[in-house]
Amino acid sequence: MDSPNTNHLMIGRPGRMRRRLIWRSLKQSRLALIGLFLLIVMVTLSILAPVLAPYNPAKSDIRNRLKPPSWSLEPGSHFLGTDNVGRDILSRVLYGGRVSIFVGIAAVTLGGILGTVLGVTAGYFRGTSEGIIMRLVDIQLAFPSILFAVAIMAVLGASVLNVVVVLSLTSWATYCRVARSQTLSLRENEFIHAARSIGTRDRVIILRHILPNALSPLIVIASFGVAMAIINEAALSFLGVGVPTAIPTWGGMLGEGREYLRIAWWFSTFPGIALVLTVFGVNVLGDWIRDYLDPRLRTLI
Repeated sequence: MDSPNTNHLMIGRPGRMRRRLIWRSLKQSRLALIGLFLLIVMVTLSILAPVLAPYNPAKSDIRNRLKPPSWSLEPGSHFLGTDNVGRDILSRVLYGGRVSIFVGIAAVTLGGILGTVLGVTAGYFRGTSEGIIMRLVDIQLAFPSILFAVAIMAVLGASVLNVVVVLSLTSWATYCRVARSQTLSLRENEFIHAARSIGTRDRVIILRHILPNALSPLIVIASFGVAMAIINEAALSFLGVGVPTAIPTWGGMLGEGREYLRIAWWFSTFPGIALVLTVFGVNVLGDWIRDYLDPRLRTLI
């Protein structure tokens, strides 16, 4: 009989081996490592914004309006310059990352959960529920997502919560279609028929057998969806229908700075750089996740 210590080692070994394989695969992709590093840096800076920001991001100072970047560390200097009402750009970029990254993650989470639940329901139970859900998907996909988001935001009004809700409503259909297709394929497998034959409840089959085997493509879509949600939030804020202007966001800063590009290039440049670096990091890491989860593309040794 195996001892408890032996059983513990046997149970823990697969988890450690999986982590080692993931790390080995990650090290083989320099772009993925760069993307992971950029994401860690941007998320850390955003989380520590209250500690790192040298000024209150909402405090204006007309006397220092459109002040260019100063690389000096003297008190009162602005490392990345100031905006049209004298607010510190560095502080607003740091705080803006908190909103933009939160909106991206929250929108993907809500949209992914909603789309996955509806897609699995449609693919597993079929019948009338599938017809209704897929017609809703067709209607959703018939509208350009950004125009649909702008129209809803114009009705609901500008707020962080409304942006999250709108972006999740514009993205759920993709998750729904993928979840349904995966479920349709899985429900015909022998292990599903075997589970039904012994009287396993549908809820248990879905949670234990369908969802775990359908998650890989959904995770890949979500990884790219975060970048798209961040871009869409920036676009809505740029157009003035996203997050209120009193709350700093990268898209809002780009929108405010577009009128000052010739005389104050720093106004839009630095939030734009932060946005590009974050989206680049998410995209290249998403590429690696796709390669790792797809057995046809996996390059593990």
